[in-house]
Amino acid sequence: MLKLFNNFNLLQYNSFGIDVNAKYFVEFTTEQDLIDYLSKNLNLVNENSLLIIGGGTNILFTKNYNGILFHSLIDKLEVISEDDNSILLKVGGGILWEHFVEYAVINNYQGIENLSLIPGNVGSSAVQNIGAYGVEAKDCIELVECIDLNNNTKYFFSNEECKFDYRHSIFKEKKNLLITFVRFRLNKNTRKINLDYGELKKQFANHLNPCIKDIRDTIINIRENKLPNYKKVGNAGSFFKNPIIYDEKYNALKLKFPEIVAYPFSNDSIKLAAGWLIEACGWKGKVIGNVGVYEKQALVIFNKGQATGKEILDFSQLIINSVFDKFQIILEPEVIIE
Repeated sequence: MLKLFNNFNLLQYNSFGIDVNAKYFVEFTTEQDLIDYLSKNLNLVNENSLLIIGGGTNILFTKNYNGILFHSLIDKLEVISEDDNSILLKVGGGILWEHFVEYAVINNYQGIENLSLIPGNVGSSAVQNIGAYGVEAKDCIELVECIDLNNNTKYFFSNEECKFDYRHSIFKEKKNLLITFVRFRLNKNTRKINLDYGELKKQFANHLNPCIKDIRDTIINIRENKLPNYKKVGNAGSFFKNPIIYDEKYNALKLKFPEIVAYPFSNDSIKLAAGWLIEACGWKGKVIGNVGVYEKQALVIFNKGQATGKEILDFSQLIINSVFDKFQIILEPEVIIE
């Protein structure tokens, strides 16, 4: 099924709850719906700016979107192949990520349980290379299927061709590529779990044989206790990326700020905890007008109720300036800003 709208309100399509409109809105439930639409409307598509959204949980609208917004509801899930050790699943880009994780855990497929309760859709997981608790989506993605909105051609990208990096992929560079399906290879050996993340190590220090459901339940509990529900409080989760810096700069910061929180990233670089930097600048729990920083997690900027996207953007810039003044570190938004 295909739905087309003009001047479409996006209030229910972005987790910040910003009241803006899209000039054109295209929603489809199958890949063929999209192909059929493009075959008849390529001129219109190429004459307008394009935006693809999934759950709208990682975007901040600062104004009306004067172009075509594409929203996938493709929800097909099928088994491509399996053996004694693993299973390859073809998953529709419009499926809620949390529903897919729940499906995997129920069926004892290991690999994505650490990514429980992350909002958004399956397609967005590949665009953003979502990650949490020591795991990233790229660890299980084998192939990404997409349609080029500019020429209505289907392409397949291997894991390597996706150019995955920290919260990055080729799909962030090529915004005309709409992901229709993602193929995930998951393990049938459910004891092959990842407890490398510090918080999980503590939680399971005295648990001899945790299963993937234990991991999932624990992570859901942790996230529910420290992150606001965007359905009740407008937010997009972590607003900023964790900065990556070279060892030399980190060592200098460590001398000045011995309590700084950081994690190894590569042979010569360190990932700083952006939340710690923001909290150290006094922003945790702070509210200005209609915008604030969540009291339990400094990475989360929230809409108190009536904020505009511009207010939220300006508020985030105050945080960026504050962190730079104190640490000479430039925070980069993880949230897409339109």
